[in-house]
Amino acid sequence: MAATIYLHWTATGYDWIRPGHYHSIVSGDGRVHRLHSYSADLSAHTWQRNSNAVALSCSCMGGIPDPWTQPPTPHQLESLCAETAAVAKSWGWSPEDINITTVMTHAEAASNRDERSMHDNYGPVIWGGTGERWDLLQLQRHGPSDGGEQLRKGIQALMRGEPSAGFTTTVDRPKPLLFRGYTTIKARGDDLSVQIDENGVSWALAADLLARYDIPYVWDTSLQRLLVGALDVAPTYRVDAIQADVGWEVFEMSLQTSNAPVILTGIMRPTNDRPAQTARAWCRLVEFAEEFGVSIAYNPVVLGERRGG
Repeated sequence: MAATIYLHWTATGYDWIRPGHYHSIVSGDGRVHRLHSYSADLSAHTWQRNSNAVALSCSCMGGIPDPWTQPPTPHQLESLCAETAAVAKSWGWSPEDINITTVMTHAEAASNRDERSMHDNYGPVIWGGTGERWDLLQLQRHGPSDGGEQLRKGIQALMRGEPSAGFTTTVDRPKPLLFRGYTTIKARGDDLSVQIDENGVSWALAADLLARYDIPYVWDTSLQRLLVGALDVAPTYRVDAIQADVGWEVFEMSLQTSNAPVILTGIMRPTNDRPAQTARAWCRLVEFAEEFGVSIAYNPVVLGERRGG
């Protein structure tokens, strides 16, 4: 089956973020939590449709007994469309490529609305199904049963350069995070060049950090990610992961395992302030240390050895 993006809800509260089911989950505040590399096949998101597919989900609809007490928020729907548009663009798709055969809600997939995988209909009752799955059939209580079409229109709008998918008021385009300049810290006893952003956060080249700690890696140019060969790392899926509003193109650092869990996300930017220079992968220094078990001291910042590494 051709590459497809499937859109879901988790049937949980707004803060439910768990790896294993979906590649990314959008929490109630609209933050996108990237959990698995988009190149990995996950086995449990859309029945008989898990291969060559990306699953994005909103954590919502967990109200008991009434799921609509926790509906998808406008910020979630806006971010869901934005993340889908970003994936689609990375695959070379145009707005015209967004249709029911390429981007589907779980409600539509469960009911075989694309007629590509004629399994038992476990979708909405109004489409002749059992009602087991009806994700994003409606986007609000008593709303029309065209949630998939509304989302696809929003995705197309963002891909055409419009400022909003239509679920929130006009969204200002993020301004790139500013950097003040370079400094040097000690890492494993030797100097390491870092940059300080406008908020006082230290960043370093991901390749420099991985090399300093003898962690093997491969840069995947086609998917703009770092594949890391470290079997002793357990991602924490931190809630403050880098978001698109950082204003720079984002890359992911993933483990080289079958489901490719994402360790962290960082940004692509030149090694200095000259835009023409080739962008390189940068990550937050403290986040790297925490994810890879590197001891860290402050005032001044010093990176020590990896615990168990």
